[in-house]
Amino acid sequence: MVTITDNIQKLKQEIDKVIVGKELEVEMMAIALLFNGHILLESVPGTGKTMLAKSFASAIGGDFSRIQFTPDVLPSDVTGIQFFNPKVQEFELRPGPIMANIVLADEINRATPRTQSSLLEVMEERQATIDGITVPLKEPFMVIATQNPVESQQGTFPLPVAQMDRFFIKITVGYPGYEDEKRIMQIHRGAQQLKSLTQVFTSEDIQQLKFSVNNTNITGDIEDYILAIVRKTREHPSVELGVSPRGTLALMRASQGKAYLNGRTYVIPDDVKFAAPYVLGHRLLLSIEGTLTKTPESIIEDILAAVSVPVEAGANG
Repeated sequence: MVTITDNIQKLKQEIDKVIVGKELEVEMMAIALLFNGHILLESVPGTGKTMLAKSFASAIGGDFSRIQFTPDVLPSDVTGIQFFNPKVQEFELRPGPIMANIVLADEINRATPRTQSSLLEVMEERQATIDGITVPLKEPFMVIATQNPVESQQGTFPLPVAQMDRFFIKITVGYPGYEDEKRIMQIHRGAQQLKSLTQVFTSEDIQQLKFSVNNTNITGDIEDYILAIVRKTREHPSVELGVSPRGTLALMRASQGKAYLNGRTYVIPDDVKFAAPYVLGHRLLLSIEGTLTKTPESIIEDILAAVSVPVEAGANG
């Protein structure tokens, strides 16, 4: 019998054919997809973000589009426009690149706040309003946004707290290890094409997985554990704005997703510990004093170390 764990491993192996050493990123993308979540990738240029997103779309049989954000990109360039067709003497809808299953919003912090806000509706409501016409998005749908931390202060527009909170997960992508980078060289000696990837999931499979993952059990002790972690972020002296209730739900769901991909029907504390840095860090707004001595990642580490872990956690509590 083929399990979800087997299929996720197959998904990683397929993507590894063209983009090496991204097992963690693929797993987090799969978890986000199960819960209609969106991902923020932070890394320097040239680390394979576009190839990763394109490969993921190919492996799940989805449409892929890429939006290169610059200050002159308008909201209509993202969502689409109504244009007048002189042949039929009528206005027609021309959907934008947001109408795809996997949308790569490349260098999102280079777009103006007005253009950034055009993504708020599609990320939360899964629909786009184009000149008064509401258009539902394709299923499955996920935005993978990228930003370059090195240029965060040069000609960029930092994402507002409201938009950061809409990203289910944030992943910092570093440079590959020595062996991974060597294998990248070997793979790309020839013309490796995405068409060589085998589709692992269909849209019907994904809908079924979305239904199944919600049945992953969370005991009262685990709920208390999640709440204790979240509430500590609101009390931390270096934090001006802690994790919102949306973040609480995101941590719960990401923990369910981790348990589900590991083949379990219940969440354990290790699932919460695994998910917390990716789900909570980008939702923290540090105080001015806090930024001098702390990072969001170090604060989450401190909180995880301080909060008592449930001793017994299992399918039945």
